[in-house]
Amino acid sequence: MLTRVDPGPAVVVCNTCRHSREAQVDAEGVRGGARLVEALKQIQAENPRYAGIAVQEMPCLFACQDFCTIHLRAPDKVGYVLGRFGGDAESARAILDYAVLHAASEHGRVPFSLWPEGVKGHFITRTPPPGFVAE
Repeated sequence: MLTRVDPGPAVVVCNTCRHSREAQVDAEGVRGGARLVEALKQIQAENPRYAGIAVQEMPCLFACQDFCTIHLRAPDKVGYVLGRFGGDAESARAILDYAVLHAASEHGRVPFSLWPEGVKGHFITRTPPPGFVAE
């Protein structure tokens, strides 16, 4: 049931997420999460700045009310679940920009003044790394 992946900094995308609360698939029958994976990988391939962030995918993060959901994680850092994204390049770029800042941070906390506009209002939860709790 589990697949081992690189434990480094990653954006884990729910590849089965809806496009919105109203729409599961787009006009071409593709789910929002699959579109977001596609956009993240394309943006990542176009810019070497994002090479240190793995784009990983899995079915259902169980955040269905918040559609197009991702889990941002890195070793020994607070992780975050974010949602309500579009499956587009603008959302993908904001996610990857934040992921770079998160990976470079000491404990996973990025000052609000550095947050890309495209992630503001998208945070759902924060998760402590194994063996820790956040202060």
